[in-house]
Amino acid sequence: MSIEELEAKVKKLSMRSTTAKMNLHDLSEELPTDWEKIPEVAAETFEVFKELAAARKALKEAKKATA
Repeated sequence: MSIEELEAKVKKLSMRSTTAKMNLHDLSEELPTDWEKIPEVAAETFEVFKELAAARKALKEAKKATA
């Protein structure tokens, strides 16, 4: 994957992570309503941030390799 593709992926995942973070925040503000959704929303948020961390690492390594 090129640096440009990795940068686009990081940007896309960053936007998704912001949305996931807000969904988790909104759910917490509405508690105890919809408490059953905590595992699902938390898992989605975890996965997005996990993907984002991996993409950022790959981008950093790709930039280091071309330097």
